[in-house]
Amino acid sequence: MTTSGAVRLAAIGYQTGFKIDDFLRRVVDRLRADHVSLGGALQENTGGGEGLCSAMTLVDLASQRRFTISQDLGPESAGCRLDAHGLSEIGVLLDRTLDQNIELLLLNRFGTAEAEGGGLRSVFVRAIDAGIPILTAVRPPYLDAWAEFHGGLAVDLPPDLDRVLAWCNDAVRELRAARQADLSPAG
Repeated sequence: MTTSGAVRLAAIGYQTGFKIDDFLRRVVDRLRADHVSLGGALQENTGGGEGLCSAMTLVDLASQRRFTISQDLGPESAGCRLDAHGLSEIGVLLDRTLDQNIELLLLNRFGTAEAEGGGLRSVFVRAIDAGIPILTAVRPPYLDAWAEFHGGLAVDLPPDLDRVLAWCNDAVRELRAARQADLSPAG
């Protein structure tokens, strides 16, 4: 990865059972209230009672379009139910939105697909190259792949709303200052 300028990349580490999607929704709501221009996607899970898998949907933060990213493999299935086609569709959309005035990109997870080199990994790379700060979430099974991917460039954050918002606000403030400096006439 080559980057221009400072890389602002952070991951919220969380354990299985922590309601990361609800947490990220609260982060998004607070940032929008502060007029931060957001890009990226949040995950919503529906259904899935005890012993059943829920349906997974990614919601594009800019357009509110929904992309199904899970397959119903039946109750006896023990395999991965991630639908690569749905991830690919939203990845194309997210990639296009990076050309707009996005101040922070929130990507719901660095998970299985990204650890294996796919999923939204190309969106991460393009945002880094564009200098757009990125916030994501990572569980322990993917920490090694995450560390290999970012090569020491990322900040680890706990699932603490105040600390996450502080990081986001600092990253946005730095980006706004850099963009303003780029617009100022050379003197």
